[in-house]
Amino acid sequence: MSQAKQALLVLEDGTAYWGSHVGQKGTTGGEICFNTGMTGYQEIYTDPSYAGQIIVNTTSHIGNYGVTLNEEEESASIKISGLVCNSFSEIFSRQQADMSLQAYFEKANIVGISDIDTRHLVRHIREKGAMNAIISSEILDEKVLRDQLAEVPSMAGLELSSVVSTKEPYFVGDEATAKWRVAVLDYGVKKSILKHLARRGCFCKVFPAKTSTSDILGWEPDGFFISNGPGDPASMDYAVQTLRDLLATDRPLFGICLGHQLLALANGIGTYKMHNGHRGLNHPVKNLITGRSEITSQNHGFGIIADQVEAAENVEITHVNLNDNTIEGIRLKDKPAFSVQYHPEASPGPHDSHYLFDNFVELLRAYKQ
Repeated sequence: MSQAKQALLVLEDGTAYWGSHVGQKGTTGGEICFNTGMTGYQEIYTDPSYAGQIIVNTTSHIGNYGVTLNEEEESASIKISGLVCNSFSEIFSRQQADMSLQAYFEKANIVGISDIDTRHLVRHIREKGAMNAIISSEILDEKVLRDQLAEVPSMAGLELSSVVSTKEPYFVGDEATAKWRVAVLDYGVKKSILKHLARRGCFCKVFPAKTSTSDILGWEPDGFFISNGPGDPASMDYAVQTLRDLLATDRPLFGICLGHQLLALANGIGTYKMHNGHRGLNHPVKNLITGRSEITSQNHGFGIIADQVEAAENVEITHVNLNDNTIEGIRLKDKPAFSVQYHPEASPGPHDSHYLFDNFVELLRAYKQ
């Protein structure tokens, strides 16, 4: 391997991996975690929930179908801090692609490393847990990188939603034909989620993360959507208070991922940082209300505390993860509000959970009547 193409990955516990650099030449740090999805890498990289994280793709080949601009982007830019993969392809075969993943990364100044034994790396992370890491293709001295890695902030206690959130409100949907007005609290919302709401007759106003309750209610929405997003939910007191204010209006409320955790916090249920988290397209979840199971798309490193959910008199568990029994869904017994931990829009992923948007629309219909 030539010196020009070398790159170095150093983990917080001192483990180091040598490989080839991809994307822009440089240095980047963040929390390292792995996604087991076999496809949909562009949707993953542009998902705001991955802000501050270095992603390890477990599928063997990355870049082989290139990227498309806009169609498969979940936000306006790449949000991951860096990429780790096994085989990285600068050649792509899909006719619809606009450019190579290499060009896409260079344009966005994303640093990555390939030719890594990702099976070994993932087993290591599974055993030791998610931790900070640093990638460099310009500094190839382990000691220097370890010193720089010490400056990378821990994901625990880190508030990132206000960083990735829109700075100004914007609208999605057709106001002339829409049946319902939905206020979307943008803590890192994905484009696909907004498309699902618009298809179901919702006219959405997307609000910045730290919008006041009075400004949200001043638009006179019929319901509220609480989005996914990055960082530690326990660091978001401002959002928890906003949810409490919105719940007091008794209007329909639907939260996903980070929104699920914030709904729990607004009802006195705590959150915790998971050992590895769930990131992939094939997580089995059981709906306790219907008795049916669904294969879900997931991306989260925090969860809600099961014992506290069970002890809460006004909260009902609706979904559980069949791999580890973590809480995947709740609903309030005294309010038209519910949430799920996974991503029901499933971009990328299977479509088993699209019904949750229909459930939200039914609550909106009942509220209007």
